[in-house]
Amino acid sequence: MIPALLRGLCDDAALFPPGNAPLPEALAAHARYRNSGFAALVGPLIFPIPRLAELAAAEPGPLTVVCTAPTGPQSVARALDMVAAIDGLTVAGLEIAVPEQLSATEFFAATEAFAARTAGLEVYVEVPRDDRRPEFLAHLAGSRYAAKFRTGGTVAEAYPDERELAAALRSAIAAGIPFKATAGLHHAIRNTDPGTGFEQHGFLNLLLATHLALAGADTGALEAVLANRNATAVAAELAALGEAEEKAVRAAFRSFGTCSITDPLTESVDLNLLPAALRPVPESPAS
Repeated sequence: MIPALLRGLCDDAALFPPGNAPLPEALAAHARYRNSGFAALVGPLIFPIPRLAELAAAEPGPLTVVCTAPTGPQSVARALDMVAAIDGLTVAGLEIAVPEQLSATEFFAATEAFAARTAGLEVYVEVPRDDRRPEFLAHLAGSRYAAKFRTGGTVAEAYPDERELAAALRSAIAAGIPFKATAGLHHAIRNTDPGTGFEQHGFLNLLLATHLALAGADTGALEAVLANRNATAVAAELAALGEAEEKAVRAAFRSFGTCSITDPLTESVDLNLLPAALRPVPESPAS
């Protein structure tokens, strides 16, 4: 019931802002998602390395996570030791931030300390938004690592505009670097958040821009797609893709983190990209 275009698209980032779900609630909700009719839409739980001790105390049982390393590569080796001691926990990947002022050469040299231990994992490097970006993309090209692009946050400055995101996307596609996105993709289509006034990218816009980039579109064309607020038109173009095209898009754009699985699910149903039978049923309030 879940097409190739949306399969595994939504990583469960319930623990992160603005959701900030308490750990017991996040674990319970993730278990429900993994046993639901829309389970194929949902990726692993995204889990911050600084909270691994809390996860161990919770005794989560069988659980697959992708661990984030917000302080950079120096925290990874110890985190892998902690993970190995938690019964039932499987790490599918890592997302590693880049500390300020650290060069690409220094960063990737630091990853050598745990390279053998991460064989078989998906490892994403959060590409800096400053003048180090070309250097990091050059190191990622042809490596076993993928890119992670930040598409939002809790302040307006955390949101790249369509020109910046289009340039990053086109550079990654041209270099054959798979990527994922994090933060800010709260809705299917480009929008202005009514509470904060932030200009937010849509995950469907990003999917369509990826398809066009694979077809050779220039940065200007990608900017236009990322800025498009016509939900029906964007969804229709995506619905018209063949299965091979859908798989090519997802081989490039692997997933994005969302603190609410039900929001992208509901909006995808509303835009006829998923069957109406998958629409989530609101939970009854406690009596």
